[in-house]
Amino acid sequence: MWNVTLRGLLARKLRMALTALAIIVGVTFVSGTLILTDTLHHTFDSLIGNVYGKINFEIRGNATLGSGAYAGADSTADRKPVPESIAATVRRLPGVAYVDGSVAGYAQFVQGASNDIGNGGSQALGFSFDPNKQLSVLDLVDGKPPTNAHDVVMDKATATKYHFKVGERVHVLLAGPSQRFTITGIVTFGGDNDLVGDTLAGFSLPTAQKLFNTRGYYDTINVLAKPGVDKAALKRAIAKVLPRGVQVVSGQTVVGEETNLINSDLSFISTALLVFAFISLFVGAFTIFNTFSITVGQRTRELALLRIVGASRRQLFRSVLGEAALTGLVASLIGLGLGILAALGLVALLKAFGITLPSAPLVFKARTAAVAVGVGVGVTLLSAIGPARRAVRIPPVAALVDHLEEEGDSLRRRVTLGGIVAICGLIAVLAGVSEPAIALVGIGALAVFIGMGMLAPIVSRPLSGTLGRPLAALFGIAGRLGRENSMRSPRRTAQTASALMVGLALVSTIAVYGASLSQTATSDVDSAINAQYLIGGTLSNSVVPAIARIPGVNTVRTAYKGQFEIRGSLSSLIAATTANLPKTVNLVLSAGSGASAMAAGELLLDTTTANSDHLKVGSLVRVKFAQTGASTMRIGGIFKPNPLLGSYLVSASFFASHFHDPVPTAVLVATDRTAPHVGRALNRLLNPYPVSVKTRAQFEKAQQAQVNELVGLVYVLLALAVVVALIGVVNTLMLSVFERTREIGLLRAVGMKRRQVRSMIRSESVIIALFGAVIGIVIGTGLGVAMASSLRQQGVSDIVVPVSSLVVFLFLSALLGLAAASWPARRAANLDVLAAIAAE
Repeated sequence: MWNVTLRGLLARKLRMALTALAIIVGVTFVSGTLILTDTLHHTFDSLIGNVYGKINFEIRGNATLGSGAYAGADSTADRKPVPESIAATVRRLPGVAYVDGSVAGYAQFVQGASNDIGNGGSQALGFSFDPNKQLSVLDLVDGKPPTNAHDVVMDKATATKYHFKVGERVHVLLAGPSQRFTITGIVTFGGDNDLVGDTLAGFSLPTAQKLFNTRGYYDTINVLAKPGVDKAALKRAIAKVLPRGVQVVSGQTVVGEETNLINSDLSFISTALLVFAFISLFVGAFTIFNTFSITVGQRTRELALLRIVGASRRQLFRSVLGEAALTGLVASLIGLGLGILAALGLVALLKAFGITLPSAPLVFKARTAAVAVGVGVGVTLLSAIGPARRAVRIPPVAALVDHLEEEGDSLRRRVTLGGIVAICGLIAVLAGVSEPAIALVGIGALAVFIGMGMLAPIVSRPLSGTLGRPLAALFGIAGRLGRENSMRSPRRTAQTASALMVGLALVSTIAVYGASLSQTATSDVDSAINAQYLIGGTLSNSVVPAIARIPGVNTVRTAYKGQFEIRGSLSSLIAATTANLPKTVNLVLSAGSGASAMAAGELLLDTTTANSDHLKVGSLVRVKFAQTGASTMRIGGIFKPNPLLGSYLVSASFFASHFHDPVPTAVLVATDRTAPHVGRALNRLLNPYPVSVKTRAQFEKAQQAQVNELVGLVYVLLALAVVVALIGVVNTLMLSVFERTREIGLLRAVGMKRRQVRSMIRSESVIIALFGAVIGIVIGTGLGVAMASSLRQQGVSDIVVPVSSLVVFLFLSALLGLAAASWPARRAANLDVLAAIAAE
């Protein structure tokens, strides 16, 4: 039977090649994603190892936040600075070779007098530069270290991009007043030229302490042991001299913490990309199932003859699955090889959407090959089980007749099972909306897709007939024949369109969800902000009074953001100046008081948080701050959700008493209606700072642009699923041409022209594409509404159905149907008439 299987595959090379394309695309995406994530993990692991692996010990304050689940998980958690005197004490211990304290803070380079340097989303990092090559995280590659209050070293990527050289003067923005420095050296971070777009500025230790307001304290103290010293004993000795609240950890501990943190951040990218890869495979499964179903139907006589000559049902089952396994294996190996190109393409795609990743040689692991081949072969086998079971039910008598009627009970079983799956999926979606639970909506959506794919034959004939009427009128006899072909086999039409149905359903879901997010962003700005101008970014506290002095400005309010622990959970805390707050922010209270409670040092909650945590005005909650420790706060008011204010709100004065040297994250400016010049004055004043000055309308557009950019990225990734679906349409049409070779020959013999044959095949393809698009768009719209509704507690308040976008999808589906039919139509039109008539 294996010889029969191999010969069967070789006899149908084109058909199997088209089937394999669906798997190749999905496996390419999977392997490309795995290669990319492995490369990123290896790159960052090596970088962190190079930077922190040099340190024997690090002395730092205990992590005071997240004492439960977060304890010890993150070396960058908020910690108290350590007294400078500890360094001198540790330096005197036997076995200690070198001790260096370090501090860090905000330092933004400015080119010339006005243009800030850095990419969107990147950080402007300032460091104290340690001249000891064995301990410093910054490697000097040109010039000399900073030695006085006027020196700075710059990272190589920034110096190269903006053409800075050693000896030049550069303007640096700081949390306090900005200053000018002389570039004395060029550095890299752990030997890497570019740390994902971040800029690095290094100062002498005394200068950095002054700039970052940490005189008398260090953020951390790095310790280098003498060669041959018992490091475990030295660590215990260091621990004994440390005051309460200060700890010593090994350099490997720091490496492990930083690596885990980066890997956790990278997992989001890999998970998101793998989701889209498996969507492509899921859509490809429909194509594979359809192809094997059609080929089994076309091979009815062949399989029946095998039964007559002695083949058992088990052998036939294994033969069909063997074809699937070989097809899946070859396709997976090809997809695995193309995965390298896919990884490079994904890097370029993410970069085009503003996600900058470090460049590094690609890493190919054995796990990638195992997963890619396993997934490709597994999906192919699962998709072929149904057709294989159908093959073993073919009776030997089928070898003696030209056609065997399709079993009616098979269709009834399909409809019954499809109805059950669809109803269960719908129940899960509705439950996910009422909870709300986005995961339950996703599971329900998967069941709905499968169920509707099984139920589609019920509506295939009437809907295909309706969609085909305009084409029949437009193309005459060719259009009528194409319409009748699509109606002739409802199951085949439905199966062919099912992959496209799933692809368009997903696209429509994202369209509805994206439109809802975009409208919500606009509504949130309208309901949340009263200020005429919003300034976002990092700027000095000293600039705020200068803004207030601009003629026409009547209110300026600053906002701050930090982390704190409330009732054992780590959360974000927003702070704002309270005087005349309603002129800039729309604070709508449902209980308690607002500005007066904030001024009294009380905490305000939004209604969503208050309801979920069962809190009310007057409740006392336990809180903890990194700098000041644990305390108790009284709930002074409950306000309606405002995206600008977050879930927890306090006054700026309270915030400043619990956070070290806070820097504003946003400034809101209210102006007189008769002061149109304020915008120009703000731009002139803030030109040197890396901030954005936007009117309320511009801020709305910026929020919408962010949503649209994310939706655009999702569209690009979902496009692969649509491509796989189109491969399925091409495959089915090609199989249809093979199946109807004699019929097409007879049509040509009685006078049908080549042009009419092409029009017939194209009409059939367009009807199939529109059939899948109509059902997919209807299902996708419903799921999009359900998804947006399930996230209403996360802030999605408006549900929008973008009718114009859905109409465009329908039109594009017709064009894609035409494109998919071009090769099969050309092949059908070029058939030799006599050979076609003689074909069986």
